[in-house]
Amino acid sequence: MTVMPMRVLILGIDGYIGWALAQKLASQGHDIYGADNFYTRRRVKEVGSDSVFPIPRIGARLQGFKKFYDKDIRFFRGNVADPKFVYKIFEDIKPEAVYHLAEQRSAPYSMMGLKQANETMIGNIVSTINLVYAAKDLNPDVHIIKLGTMGEYGTPNIDITEGFFEIEFRGRKDTLPFPRNAGSWYHWTKVHDSNNLMFANRLWKLKITDVMQGVVYGTETNEITRSHLYTRFDIDEVWGTALNRFSAQAVTSLPITPYGKGNQKRGFLSLDDSVNCLTIAMERPPKEGEYRVLNQFDQYYSVNFLAETVQEVYRELTGKNAQIQHVDNPRVEAENHYYNPDHKKLYDLGYRPSGNLRDEIKKIIEDLMKHRERLGKLKKVIMPKTFWRESSGL
Repeated sequence: MTVMPMRVLILGIDGYIGWALAQKLASQGHDIYGADNFYTRRRVKEVGSDSVFPIPRIGARLQGFKKFYDKDIRFFRGNVADPKFVYKIFEDIKPEAVYHLAEQRSAPYSMMGLKQANETMIGNIVSTINLVYAAKDLNPDVHIIKLGTMGEYGTPNIDITEGFFEIEFRGRKDTLPFPRNAGSWYHWTKVHDSNNLMFANRLWKLKITDVMQGVVYGTETNEITRSHLYTRFDIDEVWGTALNRFSAQAVTSLPITPYGKGNQKRGFLSLDDSVNCLTIAMERPPKEGEYRVLNQFDQYYSVNFLAETVQEVYRELTGKNAQIQHVDNPRVEAENHYYNPDHKKLYDLGYRPSGNLRDEIKKIIEDLMKHRERLGKLKKVIMPKTFWRESSGL
């Protein structure tokens, strides 16, 4: 399928997924525009951490991008929670597609206290409202691709559909949004975003893809492997996700720490698969005026399975053993639960996984070992300190 080059706006282009996605889209011939206010860089430093891979300032990143891809990224510095900023971008470039990745992305950060909860709630929800109004007022034909999370659904004792399901109650049938039962203030903002996107679609018939993404892991994509323009990689207990954190624990000789019993199941996919899926979602858009939900993950695994797989791969690579040590669960979540989510729509659009879990873990560990000295300085921030029930107020 040949897709004509499009004007694509990435809100949150400086982030883990945003920077990798920009390279994928550029390799496909699209014209890239980006916006960011470097929120993640500041908040990661706030908790005493940093990206394991050194990330240049945005000017150097854009220069490197231009040199490798022979394409400029027109960059806008500002906060998507500011409506004037969003409207200015839409007026200037009239994007054909826009990815909204510019939200506070950490569940633990949102649970640290009242300040962080409010910051997450206000920033995330307002940014999505700004986006749909800018689209409605200035560019109603734009395709909005919004990054949500599989965490919106929680862990219900029934199969999880893609966004909607048919229900019969007291002799009547209807198709309704699948119930959401989030587990952090961050995840609830994503639920509110989904509700607001559905409502905006009902009001104005905006074309929207709402992506329920699983947990993303990995250091590279096919494009990053060629360009060496690395994206950030976080391993601390606030900003690092489970598999990335487990790999860092093995390399730094810390115990691998599943939370609680470790039987929690979640959907996962590699960084390379994440950007491939997001690209497919744009190049194979929904119908005009359609609100579409995609569950975006490769497979689902238990936390114990991930810990044991990291342990095995690390032993194969180094001959050394990484200890697994269960720790008190800082979260309030079911540790034994049913989990069977659908993820058929992306496969129907042509998605196929690009690799396998063990190979990705091997690559993560090998990349981390190249930065062992820098990683060693960050090992103090890996163990859990943010406990849901201890979240403080004023």
